[in-house]
Amino acid sequence: MEKLIFDYEESSSKHVPDVKDDLPVPFNRQKLELPNLSEVTVVRHFIALSKLNYGVDTNFYPLGSCTMKLNAASELLPIMDAISLQPAAGAHGELACCMIAKKYFNGKRKTVVLPDSAHGTNPASAAMCDMAVVTIKSNERGAIDLEELKKAMNEDVAIFMLTNPSTLGLFEENIEQVAKIVHNAGALMYCDGANMNAMVGKARPGDQGFDMMHLNLHKTFSVPHGGGGPGAGPIGVKKHLAEFLPSPQIVKNGQNFKFQKPSKSIGKVKSFYGNFGALVRSYTYIKALGREGLKNMTESAVLNANYIMASLKEHYYLPFDRICGHECVFSDKLQEQYHVTTMDIAKRLLDYGFHAPTIYFPLIVHGAIMIEPTETESKATLDTFIDAMKKIAKEAKENPDLVRSAPVSTPVGRLDGVRAARTPDLTYGPACTICSA
Repeated sequence: MEKLIFDYEESSSKHVPDVKDDLPVPFNRQKLELPNLSEVTVVRHFIALSKLNYGVDTNFYPLGSCTMKLNAASELLPIMDAISLQPAAGAHGELACCMIAKKYFNGKRKTVVLPDSAHGTNPASAAMCDMAVVTIKSNERGAIDLEELKKAMNEDVAIFMLTNPSTLGLFEENIEQVAKIVHNAGALMYCDGANMNAMVGKARPGDQGFDMMHLNLHKTFSVPHGGGGPGAGPIGVKKHLAEFLPSPQIVKNGQNFKFQKPSKSIGKVKSFYGNFGALVRSYTYIKALGREGLKNMTESAVLNANYIMASLKEHYYLPFDRICGHECVFSDKLQEQYHVTTMDIAKRLLDYGFHAPTIYFPLIVHGAIMIEPTETESKATLDTFIDAMKKIAKEAKENPDLVRSAPVSTPVGRLDGVRAARTPDLTYGPACTICSA
């Protein structure tokens, strides 16, 4: 392995900067010793560090519900009657839709109903809009329990929020009945568009009964994921909600464009008109793939997920054994008897060169292992990943201590996750106080 941290002994001298006394004592470092190193040594040091970064451009990233896929460097499908590109992220789009619903009902309906498999941002967005949240349990097939939904609906419900396919990777089988129950109660159907990687070009949320939705451009539509942004979460609504969209809208006026304020707009939700760079990238991605390319994207993503599910369901517990969407969810139930947990399995995957999938989510599956292969991964890559997962399942049975002590081949061993999250050490020091190395 490359030499990662430069050696002070390499330096012929140490430079101690002159320190003036014009700063308060807490900020006046009297002993700031910096090494005097050559440029090439410093460059090699940071290049070596960069090689420790795990990215989708170097290997498979099976992070469920986040669509970590490698898109072309060169890179919206209209599915509702009216669109706003202002929101800067998926959760921001959720908040905007909650604001639209609240104004649509003149503040008279203040309850949001959602399933227990919902993304955590759903109740958070509702709460930020000063709306109450009611959660209903899923049935034995991981779908909406229609009777529970009927019980939850009343004259105070403004929105039923649903991710489709769900965070379990399962398409809602009774979506038309769900929409009928919600609409009969006078409420609106909202689609969390985080999992559109399973529907693009194949199914339209508007046809499923949804009145409004957001799209995560950093997931399905090419915009890089993570790193704090910039993100984009456009929202789409049916005609009866179009006049409530954020303003200003940019609409075509002959051969030109003009600004327009919807008559009952919730106002501006983002500076300028959205994150332009992210929007252009998604537009380029869509144009590059075209109609058939987008369909192929969805078909391949769903095929890859079901291939992994079918290949591993004899080795890991599958709580809902039916065709999945773009991702599948296992659990550590079969490994519990060997005292091996989902966390152990995730850490052991690092030794095999794979980033861990999403773990312990969705919360309704104990010890959840959520795997999303996306459409960009080849069968050869998936087979290598499947083989690693099978080996770990075998190790859990025959050598559980090895799995529990993983990772063993990485530069640092297993971190104290709780301590790292609550008391992170973000300053330079002679030794790491969190890791075991």
